[in-house]
Amino acid sequence: MATVRVFETFLSLQGESTHAGRLCWFIRLAGCNLDCSYCDTRCARSFDAGREVATADLAAAASASGAPLGEVTGGEPLAQSGTPELLERLLATGMDVALETNGAVDIAVVPRGVCRIVDYKLPSSGMADRMLERNFHCLTPRDEVKFVVGSREDYEFAGATIRRFRLPEQTLNLLMSPVWGAVSWEELAGWIIADRLPVRMQLQLHKLIWGADRQGV
Repeated sequence: MATVRVFETFLSLQGESTHAGRLCWFIRLAGCNLDCSYCDTRCARSFDAGREVATADLAAAASASGAPLGEVTGGEPLAQSGTPELLERLLATGMDVALETNGAVDIAVVPRGVCRIVDYKLPSSGMADRMLERNFHCLTPRDEVKFVVGSREDYEFAGATIRRFRLPEQTLNLLMSPVWGAVSWEELAGWIIADRLPVRMQLQLHKLIWGADRQGV
């Protein structure tokens, strides 16, 4: 039985993605292979953070939570070899299962049936050159692509990326959110409207409810 290194687990409302607002059991894994400028989970970036937990125990806790949705996030979940088994066990509980991943690790290992929420890192993150391009040629209608916009340059880069990978032909779940405090909601909304960009704008519901710095929500 595999184990994974877990930073925290908690019950909350999903704050992002097409599942925003749903009751969700979160499993935040420790460790990340990137260092984004706007990262809001730096406490979970170390591979030494947290504790080793058996995937079966995590799935049992998720099932007992009463939430219809379970999400594995990080850090970067796919940096751990036990994550595909964890996702399989979560699917076996009958929950809807989502994975949030940073776009720099191969998503082909993710079991069918999981909603893959894949970031495409933009220039202001400092990690745009780390994207694994094959991830953006193999999406399914269930999958979601997320762009976090910190500047007008980021926004234009995102639009070019959507066109280059012909993303609307793969999935209609294209998400765009502003870097908290860097781009105003009204500004980003105006850009999207003016360009008729085929994205869904999101505002990180959890930060609106509990504040930008609150952990475990």
